[in-house]
Amino acid sequence: MHPSPTERPAVEPVGIEVALGERAYPVLIGPGVRHRLPDEVARLGARRVVVVSARPPRWTPDPGVPHRVVPARDGEHDKNLSTVEQLCREFADFGLTRSDAVVSCGGGTTTDVVGLAAGLYHRGVAVIHLPTSLLAQVDASVGGKTAVNLPEGKNLVGVYWQPRAVLCDTEHLDTLPGREWRNGYGEIARAHFIGAGDLRGRPVATQIAACVALKARVVAADERDSGLRHILNYGHTLGHALERATDFRLRHGEAVGIGTVFAGRLAGVLGRVDADRVAEHHEVVAGYGLDTALPAGSDHDRLVTLMRRDKKATAGLSFVLDGPGGADLVTDVPESAVRAALARM
Repeated sequence: MHPSPTERPAVEPVGIEVALGERAYPVLIGPGVRHRLPDEVARLGARRVVVVSARPPRWTPDPGVPHRVVPARDGEHDKNLSTVEQLCREFADFGLTRSDAVVSCGGGTTTDVVGLAAGLYHRGVAVIHLPTSLLAQVDASVGGKTAVNLPEGKNLVGVYWQPRAVLCDTEHLDTLPGREWRNGYGEIARAHFIGAGDLRGRPVATQIAACVALKARVVAADERDSGLRHILNYGHTLGHALERATDFRLRHGEAVGIGTVFAGRLAGVLGRVDADRVAEHHEVVAGYGLDTALPAGSDHDRLVTLMRRDKKATAGLSFVLDGPGGADLVTDVPESAVRAALARM
């Protein structure tokens, strides 16, 4: 039996700090940590809060101060500037000031949209994330990248706006359908190749903590993507293109899983890794129960066009690829090599 949403489990959470000096913040991982929200709000000194929640009322925690709950829904089709404007108008209508706070409660698209709205409203108000999906807990809620989509591509409009706390309540995961678990496993699989280690078969809280600890180290060293942080985009260049090409029928983590296999194949085509390492990419992704091949009927021309629009593509086709010294950003990749790797998918 799992505890009800109103009970406070006695398990002590795992705490990881994102070390950004005066802007450092905790990430708490464990069952029932959503109940710590009033303590985090009090720590900020916020007098009023807007809670933007894609979860049912019984799973939306009370922040302990006067607040308004704004319903949301997870999904890429609401991840746009129109939603950001609607949220900012809700903030204004409730009288939210710069000294108040916003709380997100939902999956990765919700943390992205709410984070961007909080970063823009009054030029920045405090935001606390309560990620409720596996994908959001292992990746999207941590690191301060907020963005929404344009018809031309994913995550093309955004700002860096760090949260003041992230509460990863593992009880939320008990409500997820199987496909949402696979969605999160795509990000865990790609973490295998950028320093998280082999997490296959480990308890989910351990998997989350390892991914968060890795991301915290990278973000602390390179908050604004000037170098090291590029490694977090492993598998994402083709992954984002597949999301757009399928009109988001492929979920983000599913697409990143395929993109991770592709990154291994492209690294092999370029001679950066040997055949065993290429095969390891396929083995790891398949080990999480994820698809490893391109969707049937994929248009390679369309995928190449979309990959050229990727936000990392400042110098031709660019990918984060494995190599002798580990993962690194590789620019000006020949289109012929990209097409050869796609053909092997």
